[in-house]
Amino acid sequence: MSLDGVLLHFVKEELSELIGSRVEKIYQPSKDELLIALRMLSGGRYKLIFSANPASARVCLTEAEFDNPQTPPMFCMLMRKHLQGGKLVGIRQDGLDRILCFDFECINEIGDVVINTLCAEIMGRSANIILLRGERVIDSIKRVSDETSRRILPNIIYEVPPRQERLDIFEAEPRGILSKLENSRERLSKALIAVLEGIAPVFARECAFYVAGDVDAVCCELTDEQKERLCEFIESAKNAPKFTEVIDEQGKKKELSFVDIKQYGDNFKRKTFETANALVDDFYARLDAADRIKQRARDLLKTVNNAYERTLRKIEIRKKELAECGEREKFRVCGDLINANIYRIEKGMTKFTAEDFYSGETREIALDARLTPAKNAQKYYAEYRKLCNAEEKLSELIKESENELIYLDSVLDCLCRAQDDGELSEIRRELSEQGYIRGGRQTGKPDKKLSEPLKYISCDGYEILVGRNNKQNDMLTLKTAKASDIWLHVKDIAGSHVIIRTNGSQLSEETIFEAAQLAAYHSKGRESSNVPVDYTAVKYVKKPAGAKPGMVIFTNNKTLYITPDESVIEKLRGKD
Repeated sequence: MSLDGVLLHFVKEELSELIGSRVEKIYQPSKDELLIALRMLSGGRYKLIFSANPASARVCLTEAEFDNPQTPPMFCMLMRKHLQGGKLVGIRQDGLDRILCFDFECINEIGDVVINTLCAEIMGRSANIILLRGERVIDSIKRVSDETSRRILPNIIYEVPPRQERLDIFEAEPRGILSKLENSRERLSKALIAVLEGIAPVFARECAFYVAGDVDAVCCELTDEQKERLCEFIESAKNAPKFTEVIDEQGKKKELSFVDIKQYGDNFKRKTFETANALVDDFYARLDAADRIKQRARDLLKTVNNAYERTLRKIEIRKKELAECGEREKFRVCGDLINANIYRIEKGMTKFTAEDFYSGETREIALDARLTPAKNAQKYYAEYRKLCNAEEKLSELIKESENELIYLDSVLDCLCRAQDDGELSEIRRELSEQGYIRGGRQTGKPDKKLSEPLKYISCDGYEILVGRNNKQNDMLTLKTAKASDIWLHVKDIAGSHVIIRTNGSQLSEETIFEAAQLAAYHSKGRESSNVPVDYTAVKYVKKPAGAKPGMVIFTNNKTLYITPDESVIEKLRGKD
C-alpha cells in the first residue's frame, strides 16, 4: 500500500515544527534509505527517514533503530558534504503531489550561504531522493538515464513531474466535489480517484462504504441523504483525520489512511495513531527492516546457496559411484572361476569360457595376456576389494554430505530470520569457522559478545528462550539449559532451539503449547499449518562428537502439531 498525497500533507504539517533545526548526522542504512538526525535549538533530537524503496517509499519521523554500514556509501558522503550542519528553513509540497521538498540553508565550499534542497519523490517504483541546488541536480540516490522516462542525473535541470487536473480536497468545497460526481455512471470509489488529487483507493472505497454501505456504489444512484453523508465524510476527513492502519488475519499490515477504515469488517484489526508520522513509521518499519537485512545478507545467502548446490552435486555423483559398486560381486566371481579353472588357462590367453557354478550359466572371462592365471585372479580380487572399500567410504561421504545439507539449510533459515547486523556478523563468523568463508577482511576490532537469545514469558510466568542462530542454539541447549528444562524443535525442519526454564516445576499444557508455537514460528515452517514440534527434557538431548553447530540428537520425545499464530507470539512478547 503506497503513501498517498493527502496523508503526506498531514506528515508535512507535523514536520513543519522542525523548521529551524540543524542537521546533526546523516546515515545511509541501505541503498534506498537515508537517515537524517536533526537537533532543535531547544535541545530536542529527531530522526527523519527518507526511503526510495518501491515497496515502502516514504518520508517521516522515525523511532526505529538502524545498523549503519562501517563504510558510508558515496551518496551518503555527498549528502554529508552538502547538508551537514545545514539549517532546515522550509518544507514544501506542490498541491497534493507525492513530493516533499526540504530546503536547507548551508555553507558552500567557498563560505557562501546557499539553499540546498532535498526532494523526496514518494512515487512507487519511480521513488527517488534527489539533492538540488536551485533547479540543478547535484545527485540522487537512484540515477535515471533512460531516454524514455524523466532523466535524473547530476548537473541537469530538475523537472517536476506534471500534475494532473484534479481538485484539492483541502481547497475544494464538498459541494463542489459532489457536483462533479452526481451525474457520473461510474462507481463512486473510481470517480473520486478521477476527481480528487492525492487520494489512495482505500480512502475512495472507505468513502463509498460510509456513504452507501457498499464499496461498489454508483454515483448517479446516490440518494439526497447519501449525498449529505458524502459531504460530511469529506469534511470530517480533512478537518478531523483519524490515522489508521488495518492488520489482516495473519498479522500483516494491509492498509493505512487518514480515516478510520471499516470496509473490511470485524475480521481485520484496526490500530489508530495520534500523528501521521507515527502511523507511517509503524506501518513501514517492519517491512523496511526485513528488506534492509535481506540486502545485507545477500552475499552470505549467495555463499550458502553455492555451498548447498555444490553439496547436492557431490551427493549425486557419489550415489552414481555407489551404484557402480553394486557390481563388485562379478569381479569376485571372475576370480573364483579363474582359480577353479586354473589348470585350463595358459599364459598369453586373452579370454576363456567357463561354467559359472553360482548361476549355472556359461560365462566368458577377459584375461590380461601379460599376467599369469594366478595374477589374473588376484587382479579381479583386488578390484572387488577396492569396490567394497569404496562402497563403505562412499556411504560415509554421502551421509556426511546429507548432514551438511541439513546444516546449510539451518544457516539459510537463520539468515532469513536475522533481525540486525549483529546476528549477521555471528552467522558470518560461524561460516568462517566452518570453512565456508576464507580470507575475510580483518578489521582489527575484537569480536563482539554473542547476542542474547530471544526471551518470552508464558501465560504461567515461565521464561521461554529462543536461539537466534546455530551457535546460540548450542549455547542455549548445552550450556544455559538445565537437565530438567524442556527442549523443543520442529521435526525434520530447520529452526531454532527453544528452552522452557521449568525451575524444577511441572509445566501446564498451555505453556508447552506456547513454547511449541514459538518453535514453529521461529522455523522454516512459519507460513505452514500443522507443523510437527518435538519436545523432551534437556537431559535427553546430546550433541554427537564432531557435529556441526546446532546439530543434536534426542530421545524420549513427544510431538505436537502446531499452526503458527502471530497473535500468540505477540502476547508472549508483550509479557517480556
